[in-house]
Amino acid sequence: MKKKYIIPIFVPHLGCPMNCTFCNQKTISGKQKQVTKDDVKKTIEYYLDNFEGKQEVEVAFFGGSFTGIEEEKQEELLQTAYEYIKLGKVHSIRISTRPDYITKNILKRLKKYKVVTIELGVQSSNDYILKKCQRGHTFEDVKNASKLIRRYGFILGHQIMVGLPESTRLDEKNTARDISKLKPKIVRIYPVLIVKGTKLEEEYIKGEYEPLSLLQAVEICKELYYFFKIKHIDVIRMGLQNTETISSPQNVKSEVIAGPYHEAFGQLVEDAIWYDSILEKIKSFNVKVKEVAIKINSANVNNVVGHKKENIRKLKELYDVDVKVIQDKTMKNGKFDVNIIKTYSDFLEEKNKK
Repeated sequence: MKKKYIIPIFVPHLGCPMNCTFCNQKTISGKQKQVTKDDVKKTIEYYLDNFEGKQEVEVAFFGGSFTGIEEEKQEELLQTAYEYIKLGKVHSIRISTRPDYITKNILKRLKKYKVVTIELGVQSSNDYILKKCQRGHTFEDVKNASKLIRRYGFILGHQIMVGLPESTRLDEKNTARDISKLKPKIVRIYPVLIVKGTKLEEEYIKGEYEPLSLLQAVEICKELYYFFKIKHIDVIRMGLQNTETISSPQNVKSEVIAGPYHEAFGQLVEDAIWYDSILEKIKSFNVKVKEVAIKINSANVNNVVGHKKENIRKLKELYDVDVKVIQDKTMKNGKFDVNIIKTYSDFLEEKNKK
């Protein structure tokens, strides 16, 4: 199976009529100027020069609301990317947009330029929360757009947020449940960060909004990940892409004021999922375990160990279990075996002999 390479092209705030309370697209995308066809060409050429081997290449227009851009500009950007499809250097195009900017005519135009995937900024299925965040659309718009997108044969993607103002854990679980009924193929989950120049920054300073802690954000994203996995929906990203401006609040160049930022947020969630699976296996032994060997593929070492050895530390501190990690190339990526090296009875017996 060929690896898919993404060429990201950011179109900050283009086409979006709203100023959502949490959003500053110039900051989130790291871009301050309008994108031109020359920018698109340079970006595509740069990435193509750096890709290695045979692969599937996709140009992705992120940020803003692509289908809300004036038609002439849309045509300019799509046509530029489409030229590389005709040359066989690029295989498809993906765009992200608002659910209220999807019509039959828009979808016909996207089809013409070989757009394959359309991601909708859903954020929440709760209309009260959408209004509170000044989204300017309702969940009914999401339903209508999703049905149209699927009817026209596109791959449907949804982007949701956790930690929105007045959103509860139940609201976020309900959002996951509601969008699963619309049958997206892919989902992105973004914890809310407080960014400079937003209304949410003002609410935070006034004490009207409290962001999720990092632990809370990891736990809810983990829960949503489990849900989507059961529904056979791929979670392709958790957490915003790290950039010069979207980085730790301690970074002087960062425009993030507060919130559950981590440079490897998605990795934290994956590590937590692995930890749950390993702990479940250990508990299934029905015996007090002192030391175990975990056999894994080398690609999964970091997942088992955890960020800064967090998983190893928790197993030791919470359950007094020592872990020995054994790399085995015969193990399939994503799979693991746990074997008992020493039970607590063995440990006590050895201690008594000494």
